[in-house]
Amino acid sequence: MSSGIQPAELGFFVSLGTCGSLSGAARELGISTAAVSKRLSQMEARLGVPLVNRTTRRMSLTPDGEVLFEHARRILGEIGDLDQLLSSSKSQPKGLLRVNATLGFGRLHIAPAISQYVLKYPEVDVQLQLSVNPPPLTEDQFDVCIRFGEPGDTRVIARKLASNRRLLCASPKYLAARGEPSTPGELVRHNCICIRQGDEAYGTWRLHRERDGGPGPGETVKVRGNLTTNDGEIAVNWALDGHGILMRAEWDIERYLESGRLVRVLPAYRTPDADIYAIYPQHQHQSARIRTLIEFLSQSFERFAGHQGGQAAGLSP
Repeated sequence: MSSGIQPAELGFFVSLGTCGSLSGAARELGISTAAVSKRLSQMEARLGVPLVNRTTRRMSLTPDGEVLFEHARRILGEIGDLDQLLSSSKSQPKGLLRVNATLGFGRLHIAPAISQYVLKYPEVDVQLQLSVNPPPLTEDQFDVCIRFGEPGDTRVIARKLASNRRLLCASPKYLAARGEPSTPGELVRHNCICIRQGDEAYGTWRLHRERDGGPGPGETVKVRGNLTTNDGEIAVNWALDGHGILMRAEWDIERYLESGRLVRVLPAYRTPDADIYAIYPQHQHQSARIRTLIEFLSQSFERFAGHQGGQAAGLSP
């Protein structure tokens, strides 16, 4: 028996590392947890190094396991790309595609789009992971990350999917009780519903006055409030209940603005745009899986066009 890693074990170990538990890998692979444990033990015995730290509640990869996991994932991706290049039908992508997005936006927009994507491209296996904070762009954990705002890192490729405009709003009930601010500076005297997401400065709202031909001078306000969350849907519900002023993407609150359940606050002002981007490594620029997914997402978000002078407005984190 060979003492090295076996090609068939690459997929097994990637499934194990991705699922994060023996039982999770067993469910994904369609085998028993005992079979997963036995196969892992055989790998470790043959390689002569521990790959996984096991406890009663969870497992984690050892440093050697992390090395194997990253290389195995990269190798499997390259095999998929090679298969795609050699395929007689290059328009049909195949293989594993790892996607990351934020919780609210991923759940409301990316997951439904991926559902339709795999119906069109059934030979692509998509792993979607949602997270409160996006992973570092320099780490090779995902093939595509959906992010808000254009990244400054030149080591990755950023493709704009849609424009994103955020507005201030509150319920008529709140405004009747507390009054409506007329300038950004007056926000400090109001209860503001804050959202902790990504690397954005918590509780810091930057606004600029809207003028013909572009934004006017900006103003930064440090707001406060007694309600904070990392979930946009919860924040919108709090605003509907009359708890305070909220900054949220227009598409997320448009139906409430139209019905009158929410009212725009400081309508002459807007926050800096946080456009939606698909981020992926430069070495993946020829991947058919990534190319077709990004094209599919762009087309899916075109339905938001027409708002705000043709912008795809209101896609929210």
